[in-house]
Amino acid sequence: MPGSSIKRSLGVELTRTIQESRVLLVGAGGIGCELLKNLVLTGFGEIHIIDLDTIDLSNLNRQFLFRHEHIKKPKALVAKEVAHKFQPKAKLEAYHANIMDKQFNVHWFQSFTIVFNALDNLAARRHVNHMCLAASVPLIESGTTGFNGQVQVIEKGKTECYDCNPKEVQSELFGESEDNPGVFDTSENAGNEHEIAELQREKKDLKEIRESMGSDDFSYKVFDKVFRKDIERLSGMKDMWKERNPPNALSWDQLTEQSSPLDSKTIVKVDQRPWSQPEAFIMFKESLDLLSKRFQALQETKASEDPEPVLEFDKDDEDTLDFVTATAILRSAIFDIEPKSKFDTKQMAGNIIPAIATTNAMTAGLCVLQAFKVLQGALSNAMVFLEKSGARAINTEPLNPPKGDCTVCSAATGYVVVDTKRATLNNIVEDVLQSELGYGEEISILKDSALMYDPDFEENLSKKLPELGFTNGASIIVVDEDDQDQDPRANLELFIVERTEPATGDEKPASLKDPITIARKPKTNQQPLPEDDNGPANGLVNPAKRKREGEDEDLTNGHVAKKIAGEPPSNSGGNNGVIVIDDEEGAGGKGEGAILIDD
Repeated sequence: MPGSSIKRSLGVELTRTIQESRVLLVGAGGIGCELLKNLVLTGFGEIHIIDLDTIDLSNLNRQFLFRHEHIKKPKALVAKEVAHKFQPKAKLEAYHANIMDKQFNVHWFQSFTIVFNALDNLAARRHVNHMCLAASVPLIESGTTGFNGQVQVIEKGKTECYDCNPKEVQSELFGESEDNPGVFDTSENAGNEHEIAELQREKKDLKEIRESMGSDDFSYKVFDKVFRKDIERLSGMKDMWKERNPPNALSWDQLTEQSSPLDSKTIVKVDQRPWSQPEAFIMFKESLDLLSKRFQALQETKASEDPEPVLEFDKDDEDTLDFVTATAILRSAIFDIEPKSKFDTKQMAGNIIPAIATTNAMTAGLCVLQAFKVLQGALSNAMVFLEKSGARAINTEPLNPPKGDCTVCSAATGYVVVDTKRATLNNIVEDVLQSELGYGEEISILKDSALMYDPDFEENLSKKLPELGFTNGASIIVVDEDDQDQDPRANLELFIVERTEPATGDEKPASLKDPITIARKPKTNQQPLPEDDNGPANGLVNPAKRKREGEDEDLTNGHVAKKIAGEPPSNSGGNNGVIVIDDEEGAGGKGEGAILIDD
């Protein structure tokens, strides 16, 4: 759209704000491609794109910026290159990287006017939500599933955040060790001694298998436990199999002999029919070997302060997909279940819901419309649902206020300036938390989810902050644990700012950068957002949960529209379902009406 047309449509003031904006787009998939095109053509001044993935053949049917010649190339870099053709003067920056990398810290997020999420990953979504809240930068969440879509604006202190509503936790493939001696209770009163012995034996077996990773017999040990020992123990429970056939354990030697003439390079190309047992056996061994080498490499490069590495299932990762497909087929043989092809496994295990390109395009357009509201400070009806219904394609809901029991968006944030050569954790506790902020003794300090200090765990007090992983940009979580306080403080997140100038003689090793106001933990009975010109801002009514974590297009949280076919929206005022972009104040006015489309 030419600049003059944009100015006539949006008004001079909003157009100028758009041109001066610096925005971040996280994700360059189905929604991301459409959204980048919209942002460029709307005239946003500076756009940064970040995506970890490379382009796959399956992406081409809906991620329209990509072509066949782009396969295996980084999505973010190609998206930047192609988007420049739409607007050669656009200022674009691309990162082929993980948004959760340490380089993209809270200071980096603070440099943006607004952030757009177009992700398919729960952990990354939660991370971006957290960083935007900490940086006080508005976030626009979006997602689609089939014909349905959703756009949600998230602003600290004004709206619900992504974590205000619980999300399902993804399972782990290679994760933290279960060698913790405290896992099992072996006290005299713990219960059945036989069960305890079984658990201890199971723990010992798992430890031996983990320690064999990288050896020639690693895959044999995994196979022998999962497909023979565990199955023989299960089939021995006679009462369980009175009315159905018991499982049949598999034989390593037999499958080795049957698979000897097969070649994995041929098998891996077969994705439309289920693999045979020997084929699955070959792919099980090969994929497990590749994944174990990858996991060991992560362990070797892990810094001492980093959490244990984890390999997560990714439907677009051939190694993890081969492993899940092969193990599923072998388990199917054990329990006499119909096996599934690699293609079917990708759809089921990846929770893929067919993507509709038109839905992505409409959702991306709605993201930009909500960005206009954010830039104008007009958040009414900034929750938008796209539905395939009999009466309306697009419905809106008022935004709910933050939930009082959400530990993510209710947390206070601040910055502590430290001399990393001198500052210890004790300096944070005594000089900052107790002296400057007035905390009592009953507090806990965490890094991510790891406990660093509480009154019964003082071993880290004398350690320098870098030893504990508290380097520039890292965060310290402070939890008020005072049982005597009937109205405890909300959690506090302090971000480390390394002191660059030499310290003077009277300067403390750690001190607050700016004063911080820490609210008391809010009550759980929240009131809706204030009434505005469009009528009362009613909260959502116990919305149903939809399945999430689709490909790169899925619903952003558990909300679904409560409107039904033909029902006028409760907050539409005098609009009666008509499209309302701007009100009668003119092109530069703040149109805050519901965005609705009637058949």
